[in-house]
Amino acid sequence: MLKSLTKLDYLLKETLLGLMRGGWMNWAAVSTVTVLLFLFGLSLQTSWQVEKLLYQFGSQLEVSVYLEPDTQMESIEPLIAKMSEVAAIQTITKEEAWTKLVKEMRISDIEGTTQQLGENPLVDEMKVKARNSEVVPNLATQLAKLPGVETVQYVDEAVKRIAQLHQGLNWITLTITIILTLTAIAVTTTTIRLIVTARRQEIEIMQLVGATSAWIYLPFILQGIAFGLVGGAIAWSFISIIQQFLGKLLVNQPEFIQVITNRVQLTPAEILLLPLILLSFGAAVGLMGSLFAVRRFAKG
Repeated sequence: MLKSLTKLDYLLKETLLGLMRGGWMNWAAVSTVTVLLFLFGLSLQTSWQVEKLLYQFGSQLEVSVYLEPDTQMESIEPLIAKMSEVAAIQTITKEEAWTKLVKEMRISDIEGTTQQLGENPLVDEMKVKARNSEVVPNLATQLAKLPGVETVQYVDEAVKRIAQLHQGLNWITLTITIILTLTAIAVTTTTIRLIVTARRQEIEIMQLVGATSAWIYLPFILQGIAFGLVGGAIAWSFISIIQQFLGKLLVNQPEFIQVITNRVQLTPAEILLLPLILLSFGAAVGLMGSLFAVRRFAKG
């Protein structure tokens, strides 16, 4: 037991000594890993939030029907009610929609704003709820054919657009992550090699007294892992600061923006998982970089 503690104490001291001697080289490795993990963490968090948004939209069964300016809702509503796919209908006059929009924009003078525009720019709307998600596309097609209907919109279109955006972001994230990961490994490898070269005389003395290669180079491998862990911690700190800033910023935003924001909030499990992923990813990058660095020296 005492022997194991002695070995652990030696490894920790050697690792700490190497970190202290590294100077600007250590900072170069840590900062590179930090940038990698910061961008990766933001991208991962955004991906989770977009997935939540897709789920929220995908669970909706509502079709919005916008009428032509001269069309009366009373003439359209009975036609819609007869459709077998329809579960419920909600009518929203253009006056109600305009009042709600102006309030959400935090404009107190509704009449003055309307006069400036000349007239209410909105049209009457009917929200039609389908019986299930499978009939939504067919229902939307039937509604669009009704006389007096100007536009029909339903969340399937929004889902497709968000899904395309999500896929595009994933490809961009993957490309950037691969490039930065290779860069971080290369910088870590170079840093560890410089540290090993600077301590070459000490290493030769240890080899003369019979120390094994694993025992000699393990502290350098631990240094690489330390670079990754420190980079992950710093990246998570920056992400947390940005989250707090955005949280304060969104408090004063319109209600509909706050509703969307609340729907895409991370769960407690995701909040805990994100730093663990960043630290693990950082440690893996540091480990790979340090292994590449000491492999040539260990063989020599």
